Amino acid sequence: MKRFALTSLSLALLGAAGAAQAQTSVTLYGVIDAGLGYVSNANANGQKLFGMINGNLSGDRWGLKGQEDLGGGLKAIFQLENGFDVGTGRLGQGGREFGRQAFVGLSGAQWGTVTLGRQYDPLVDMVQGITADNYWGAVFATPGDVDNYDNSLRTSNTVKYVSPNFAGFQFEGLYGFSGLAGATGQGQTWSGAATYNNGPLAIAGGYFFTSNPNTPLAAGARTGWNSPSSDPLFDGPINNGYASAHSIGIARGAIQYSIGAFTVGGSYSNAQYRRDGFSTFASNEKFNIGNGFVNFQATPALLVGVGYTYSKASGDTSATYHQASVGADYSLSKRTDLYAVGAYQHASGTQRDAATGAPVAAQASIGSYGYESGRNHQGIVIIGMRHKF
Repeated sequence: MKRFALTSLSLALLGAAGAAQAQTSVTLYGVIDAGLGYVSNANANGQKLFGMINGNLSGDRWGLKGQEDLGGGLKAIFQLENGFDVGTGRLGQGGREFGRQAFVGLSGAQWGTVTLGRQYDPLVDMVQGITADNYWGAVFATPGDVDNYDNSLRTSNTVKYVSPNFAGFQFEGLYGFSGLAGATGQGQTWSGAATYNNGPLAIAGGYFFTSNPNTPLAAGARTGWNSPSSDPLFDGPINNGYASAHSIGIARGAIQYSIGAFTVGGSYSNAQYRRDGFSTFASNEKFNIGNGFVNFQATPALLVGVGYTYSKASGDTSATYHQASVGADYSLSKRTDLYAVGAYQHASGTQRDAATGAPVAAQASIGSYGYESGRNHQGIVIIGMRHKF
């Protein structure tokens, strides 16, 4: 009888564990993207670079995500995502262990999703996915990534709401707390966006705002970007001179349409780096950017694309940047692909130098790579491999 009782109890416990496991799931996932690249004018002396350039189409990452069914259509969800450089093994996003994402929340099919933690902002969630960056990464991105086209920044200490999908329409809002006692309005971040995606047509747009805390009066001007709710957005010489900005405001819109084997897309953004009495630059800087791309699915395995980006600075400086990009991606399987991407950029006018604070001749800097060309033109070519797991 004792043996029977113990066996029955063991079976009951195993059954209960199986039922609990069926209601909970945890997934390990990741992307490894490594490439060999060539950059002309890769530093201030205009010297060439040849070596490993990684995270091109997709940033290197690994993560855990999961959910628990709470009943009544309600789920608890979480996600932890680490960024790294596959060439060196170093952590990304300033050395954070889970610098790409780290959040927990509740999700319901009828009322939407609320999450808290370190997260992507609504422009990244809803607009970026229908731009060339979704297919080709940084080589097709805005010069200097001045409008966060390539997701250079993430937001911390945030609460985010994502609505249910209403026949293709969805909206999202985010607020990032500064965590500064007695200074709630300093260092905060907020953003909102909406998208419509139904059939061959996708449209999205939104606005992002983040602010930099004041410094003590005795300290004088700011030394850089110190917001507790938003990462820095300074990837090279194009906007490094505005790290002391009081706030950054970015408005973005995009449209994409698929016609047979072709996908055509375009986007517009306005990024403003606003000053105050603690800033080291004289006038508000504005960037107006137009992007366009055409993709062609040549075969089920081969995707090719071309893109063009026009960027115009005004207010504090008067630089103009023209950039043409090309790419080809060949899928070996659903998880593994080989790619080749390249871009050429030409700059003219003036930009503000971060070291001296003075206007200088504009220098080219492709995407979010941050290479200081020291010249008014720059080229880049990368051949790489990407594996998803």
